[in-house]
Amino acid sequence: MALSNIFTLLLNSIFLLYSTVKLLLFPLQDYSEECLLNYFHWYRNIFWIFIFLVAFVGVVGAFSNNQGLLALYLFGVVVAFILLLTVLIFGLVVTSKDGSYKVPGCGYKEYRLDRYSHWLRNHVTNSNYWLDIVACLVYSDVCNTVHQDYPTADRFLSVHLSPIQSGCCKPPSSCGFKYVKTFWINATNPTAAMDCQLWGNKEIVRCYNCDACKAGILGNLIMEWKKTEMKLIVALVVLVLVYLIGWCDYKNAENEHK
Repeated sequence: MALSNIFTLLLNSIFLLYSTVKLLLFPLQDYSEECLLNYFHWYRNIFWIFIFLVAFVGVVGAFSNNQGLLALYLFGVVVAFILLLTVLIFGLVVTSKDGSYKVPGCGYKEYRLDRYSHWLRNHVTNSNYWLDIVACLVYSDVCNTVHQDYPTADRFLSVHLSPIQSGCCKPPSSCGFKYVKTFWINATNPTAAMDCQLWGNKEIVRCYNCDACKAGILGNLIMEWKKTEMKLIVALVVLVLVYLIGWCDYKNAENEHK
């Protein structure tokens, strides 16, 4: 067996094992607190199923030195590369706009929905999914936690809040609410924004139907995406190396069958 075949066999055995683990552990993982769209995770599962199939073909092709299977394997690697590259470019485009802005005298930022890309606003915060996201926010108890941790105005206003906490767990600063013992009361400018009318101190109300909350969800999504960008770039580099090694396997098999 050629050295390149051994590398392909080992690499794809690792991919096969890793994709299997990812798929088996998926039902055991709790994504509820992310409060994003569950279908993102299902798309990820479809991708891992595809990687599993490509890796399986790669293992069999490298072990048997079968030219047809190796050609199919290389085609699968190219498809995976194109998919990841498309996701990377698309993600960079739709997350290029930042809806955050600094609040004077506060340790946190606030977020404006209209500053995010049109695609994100239409596909992430539309009414078809928002009720599920609100239910997730209530279930995760994220707002109760932040109010319990920072019960006084001085502490709350100086703390760094996540985009979700800033947008969903408090009214916009422009409303002029006062923070008293975990409650927001006596707005001095209740007509500053529609969100001022939508705010409520009840656990199931908060600012969950505010544009600020939707903007916070998008802000959180973009933060998570920034963490994913580097992983995608590394994955693309790995796929190029995998393809080059697989191409050597294919040429070896071709020469053997001449």
